[in-house]
Order: sequence, then structure tokens, then C-alpha cells
Amino acid sequence: MTVVHMFPGQGSHRVGMGRQLLATYPNLVRQADSVLGYSIAELCLEGPPERLSDTRFTQCALYVVDTLSYIDTVRTSGTIPDLLAGHSLGEYAALFAAGVYDFRTGLEIVARRAALMADAGPGAMAAVIGLDEERVRDVLERAGGAVDIANLNAPDQIVISGRAADVQTVTPELSQLATAVVPLKVSGAFHSRHMAATAAEFERFLARHVLARLKIPVIANTTALPYHQDDIAGILCRQLTQPVRWSETVEYFLSLPAPDLHEIGPGTVLTGLTKRIRARQAATVAD
Repeated sequence: MTVVHMFPGQGSHRVGMGRQLLATYPNLVRQADSVLGYSIAELCLEGPPERLSDTRFTQCALYVVDTLSYIDTVRTSGTIPDLLAGHSLGEYAALFAAGVYDFRTGLEIVARRAALMADAGPGAMAAVIGLDEERVRDVLERAGGAVDIANLNAPDQIVISGRAADVQTVTPELSQLATAVVPLKVSGAFHSRHMAATAAEFERFLARHVLARLKIPVIANTTALPYHQDDIAGILCRQLTQPVRWSETVEYFLSLPAPDLHEIGPGTVLTGLTKRIRARQAATVAD
């Protein structure tokens, strides 16, 4: 059996998340409060929703709940996973689980990332449902190539990212072809070329940190392959400008002997995506 722990990112947050975890690990909660300068428990449990959905707060809250979920899962089950991965922000919880940094250092890095992304400037993202990557790319290229693919969540769930006007331009044709095109509640063009300046600033910040050796392999969003020890910071910076290859990541896990995949953190978004990817694989085999 190959045990895999997967950590969710933005989109899995909700007011009330982590209630029991926050009560169970008060020392780590106090560490989080001292790093952030506000009560992480109050943010997670009371919101308000508008504040919790603000990128600069969402990422910090999810990192805390994801990491506490991992600590609690390992403590109660006694099982250390064989492989780790996280969706966008969730990758930082995966690297914590792999021993690359401690809880506090990871939160400091996430808080800086969140602030930089929140200040990156206006942008828009939209989820395209029911259309595969090739057909989405065809539409984007015909429209001039100003919009990037940001997330390859499942074979039929693609997220696009770019300037708001450019995303609006491609939406009508995508809407005609897809089951749905759903605007995402984000303030920037994340995982796109428009995050280049943010990535450069984040790279300067990460250069001040010493990242420890991986104790458990982590599958990178940008490649859907294991992290290279000597390029951890570089991969994290490229993640800001390149697509999250989640569908390929799950396919990698499913190709391993007796894969046992577990979503660690709030919600069931990744569990749902895994079911869709499994179903598409089964349909392909049947054909």
C-alpha cells in the first residue's frame, strides 16, 4: 500500500474550520498568533466570511488548519505517509509534513506569500467545467493568448487566469462549449504570467531561509513529479506563475502500487477531484 496525504488550498476554507484542532493544539495556536499579530482561532471560527476569504488571511488560516490536521492525523493513526502533495497553498503544508521547515517558519513564509499575492494587482480567474485542456487552450489562443491556464484540476475542470478584461473576452465562447464557466472570488491573476513580479519578490524573501532536507517525497504542482532537494525555493517561486498540475499529480499517485489517498485538512474538494480523475481513467480504459 502507498499512503498519500493531500492538502487542500484556497477554496476549501469556511468559517468554523478547525474548531477541534485549534482547541487541541493551543501551543501551536499561540505560535500562529504571535507570527500573525491576530487571533487565528477567531479568524477561522468567527470570520467574518469576507475577511476569511481575503487572500492575505485565507492562506494563513488554511496553512494552520492543514498542518494541525496532519499533526493530529499522524498522532492518532500512527501512520506516516509515503508521499505528500498539496494544491497550491496546500503545498506549503505538504512541505511542513516533509520536514522542510517547522510550523512557525512555514507560517512566516505563507504570510509573506499571501501578502505579496494580495498586493499583486487586479486580475481574475474562472473555472471552466466540462471542457478538456486542449479545447480550452484552443479558445485562449484564438482570442490572442492573453489568458493563461492556472489550474488543471481534473480532465474536465480547468481554471483560467489573467486580466479581468481578457478573462471576460474569452468567457462567452468558453460558455458556449463548456458545461459552465464560474468566476472565482479572487483579487489577482494567480498562477499566471501576471505574477512574475510577485515571484521575483518572493524569491528574494525565500533566499533568507534555510530549507531542510525532505524526509518524505513531495509531488510538485508545477511538474507533477517529486521535488528536487536543491530546487525547493525555485519550485515554490515558479508555482506562482505556472499552472497547478493537479490532475497529473493524482494520476501519478494512482499509478503507484495500491494507492491509498487521504485528504488532510478542511473540506472534500480534493476527494471530489480524485473521484472525477478515477472515473475518467476508468472510462478511458473501458473505451
